Amino acid sequence: MFLFRYDLVLAIPLCAGLACGPSGTAPEPVAEGPSRIPVAFTDVTAEAGIEFEHHNGRSGRKYLPETLGSGAAFFDYDNDGDQDIFLVNSRPWSGGGAGVTSKLYRNDGGGRFGDVTGDAGLAIPMYGMGVASADYDNDGFADLYLTVLDGDRLFRNRGDGRFEDVTSAAGIDNARFGTSAAWLDFDLDGHLDLHVANYVQWSIDQDLWCSMDGTSKTYCTPESYQGQPSVLYRNRGDGTFEDVSAEAGVDDPTAKALGIVVFDYDSDGLPDIFQANDTQPNKLYRNEGDGTFSEHGISAGIAYAENGKARGAMGVDAADYDRSGRFHLLVGNFANEMLNLFHNEGNGLFVDEAPTSEIGRDSLLYLTFGAFFFDYDLDGYPDIFCANGHLDEEIEVVQPAVKFAQSPLLFRNDGRGRFELSLAEAGRDFAEPLVGRGAAYADYDADGDLDVLVTTNDGPAKLLRNDGGNANNYLRVRLRGVKANRSGLGTQLTLVSGSGRQVQVVRGGSSYCSQSEIVATFGLGRDSEVKSLEARWPSGTVDLFEDLEPNREVLVTEGEPLQ
Repeated sequence: MFLFRYDLVLAIPLCAGLACGPSGTAPEPVAEGPSRIPVAFTDVTAEAGIEFEHHNGRSGRKYLPETLGSGAAFFDYDNDGDQDIFLVNSRPWSGGGAGVTSKLYRNDGGGRFGDVTGDAGLAIPMYGMGVASADYDNDGFADLYLTVLDGDRLFRNRGDGRFEDVTSAAGIDNARFGTSAAWLDFDLDGHLDLHVANYVQWSIDQDLWCSMDGTSKTYCTPESYQGQPSVLYRNRGDGTFEDVSAEAGVDDPTAKALGIVVFDYDSDGLPDIFQANDTQPNKLYRNEGDGTFSEHGISAGIAYAENGKARGAMGVDAADYDRSGRFHLLVGNFANEMLNLFHNEGNGLFVDEAPTSEIGRDSLLYLTFGAFFFDYDLDGYPDIFCANGHLDEEIEVVQPAVKFAQSPLLFRNDGRGRFELSLAEAGRDFAEPLVGRGAAYADYDADGDLDVLVTTNDGPAKLLRNDGGNANNYLRVRLRGVKANRSGLGTQLTLVSGSGRQVQVVRGGSSYCSQSEIVATFGLGRDSEVKSLEARWPSGTVDLFEDLEPNREVLVTEGEPLQ
């Protein structure tokens, strides 16, 4: 993430919009994709009762953290079956700012949310950045981890509507400018561990003076600061954690991490970690199964751009978007760098399809923070959402084609290996320019299709309701582990219906500083029956269910009949 780069405006090949072959020619015709249905997104923020305003502490001193915040999460903290919302806030740098805290909104099940921050014990001023939620202590209630500039916080859900700060008691000690975080069970012991992305070495006392004209201060680029090692905490299973970053091999001190996604890229049954770094090579940590990770970013082809330079990477996600059974990578980058759409070739190598596709052309001028795959039209093929927005209000003076406030991007997966921009069809509310940062999705209104939550830097959050996606059929799957971790993170779900086979892995983290719901949603298109659903748990347990009716949510408890 850097303010101005003039050497990375890439030329798009003549076959942009097509999945070009090696020679640059258009490929052979492919089978017809799923039928298209109209879907629009409606801004229901006020209607839903969400009154949140992010404050970055901006005061003219141009402190680097002001440009980054913040994240959001969908999670069901009270176990009533509805997705609640947590929005991360920052604060003034010194004094004032009474009432400026993060917010917890309880979903009342009727399309509205109530602010329960105070009742939950979370009305605590802090300079927050990101959030990750899961049941780390296996007591049946989702807990919260917040990355905070002056020291991360772990809040244990007591199960009575309140959260308890257990940071010190749990052995959490990370004050290294944390950004994104993700829960995972990397050692498959049934207890959720935690990976935290740390950014750069910065503090008010060490703030640097940077300028474009030699007279007025600007935000310094990340190249100005030293990197920070990220942290891997191993869950001991007794409510405490130990820092195993060094022995696990994930403590690179040059990293400047902003995004994390956990996925099994080599299909060996072990969760691997992709870390998106800002102006440093991206990292792909392969889980060796013995408590250590080996780094394969360069050999996998995801560390650098085509020109051999590291990009300003931020938000990230993974999904099997082409039904190949392999998980591919989406990475949001700085303006003039376009998105990465890394296709997993199945041999340890990824190939970036963005430069030769419509995705590359249409994302080139956007600065993407939040980014994720989700099937917004429920046709069975994951689509792409991007939350965009620049860092400097005066960017248009230097680069007129690049805007400060930028519209989100929505790319529809046509089911034939290609993505097409669907911004106009998504509606005016969706296309409104924002200084976007965090982004998450969930079916908050329980109508089957996936809605979107976006945060803005130093501005309001925005809840976008999906209108029309549930014209197609679907199946939603909620997990409850027994031998495996209670949240079911790392469980591979395989669904077979008339149109084919789909694979998803339930996981936390991804996007940027945010977390989407951990309920899996399978779009079925016009398929009227689910032939089978298999749950392959991290514990090794395999549950198989057959002949399921669509358009409902099912609870899969490890080793038990379907509910």
